Amino acid sequence: MHDHNLSPESLMMSYGYKPELSEGSIKCPIFQTSTFVFKTAEEGKAFFEVAYGLREKAEHEELGLIYSRLNNPDLEILENRLCLWDKAEDCAVFESGMSAISTVLMEFLAPGDLLLYSNPVYGGTDHFIKQVLTKFGVHVVGFKTGQNQEEIEQIIQNSGHADRLAMIHVETPANPTNDLIDLDVCSRIAKKYSTDEQQVLLAVDNTYMGPLWQHPLKHGADLVVYSATKYIGGHSDVIAGAVLGSATLMKRVKGLRTFLGNMAGPWTGWLLMRSLETLKVRMEQQAANAEEVAAFLLDHDQVERVYYLGSIPEEDTRNREIYERQYSCAGAMLSFDIKGGEKEAFAFLNKLRLFRLAVSLGSTESLAQHPASMTHAGVDPALREELGISNKLVRLSIGVENAKDLISDLAQALT
Repeated sequence: MHDHNLSPESLMMSYGYKPELSEGSIKCPIFQTSTFVFKTAEEGKAFFEVAYGLREKAEHEELGLIYSRLNNPDLEILENRLCLWDKAEDCAVFESGMSAISTVLMEFLAPGDLLLYSNPVYGGTDHFIKQVLTKFGVHVVGFKTGQNQEEIEQIIQNSGHADRLAMIHVETPANPTNDLIDLDVCSRIAKKYSTDEQQVLLAVDNTYMGPLWQHPLKHGADLVVYSATKYIGGHSDVIAGAVLGSATLMKRVKGLRTFLGNMAGPWTGWLLMRSLETLKVRMEQQAANAEEVAAFLLDHDQVERVYYLGSIPEEDTRNREIYERQYSCAGAMLSFDIKGGEKEAFAFLNKLRLFRLAVSLGSTESLAQHPASMTHAGVDPALREELGISNKLVRLSIGVENAKDLISDLAQALT
């Protein structure tokens, strides 16, 4: 039986790891070391030549270990395993999701370039795009879900910088409204504005779907970004990020990571490897629970509207078509508008007992939060309202608890 015949969930236990190199340990040890010993000076020279791009790696040459800012067994094995879900050529793991996002944006954008991004995005991403990138002379312009290709292209033209479009960054489903972006449309736009001198890249934040329920590379994305803190980590005990893509693009991402020094450490790598072994069973249980929770909320008289991919109305043919084409599951994230406003939302949140009042998502425990005053507090208030991130919106991340217990908790809090 060869590895390529096995499913990713089966390979998560052993792929990329050789027990004979670690005293037969069935699990990869934690390589808590800053540096690695070379067998000879010639070997050290050869490793550095490849690491610093002075020459290409030979066909059968294995890049040796140098220094944990450059490479570490825990990270390399983790990166190999993460590639399996998205069928990517390479992966880079970071110390946080924001460091993964910011490294990608900094590597592929230069002063004078134009970044096109979707709305809404995570509040931290929104801040970095508008408040940090612009300091370095990068032009930024946003588009909204529901806009078609012609409308988005008009936004690019109206920016006055269409000839410098360098990257499209989208988050789909959008946090916290579950709005959908058509990746095939974005890919077509990227190709249309690419030239022989400048390839327009499409980067997709796939955090909401994890590695299981959406695979952006299949739909024309060049790079996939994750906050690995979420489903990949899945236990609210580690902060991490990941970027996946072609070997050519990832070489650049890893190059900047080396000099920014924001790679994940061996402990983080080890924890994420542990979590990958249960990723599929966790996510499937969370999705099943979310379906039951959504059905309860859809029928509750204190709830105005539910934002859940499994309940897209039949008449919303555009979003239904995108969902059926891009996604294999409705996921485990949902939001809802409670009747009233911030007062009623806070009263509900304060009464929850099983759900934890906390930000983040994708972990084994169920979480609830108020996006307008928490994760998206830094987004322009007028834009928040326009995007549906109102004071009555509550976001839920569904965990692996018993679904009936979760519903009981929601019922008593709403009452």
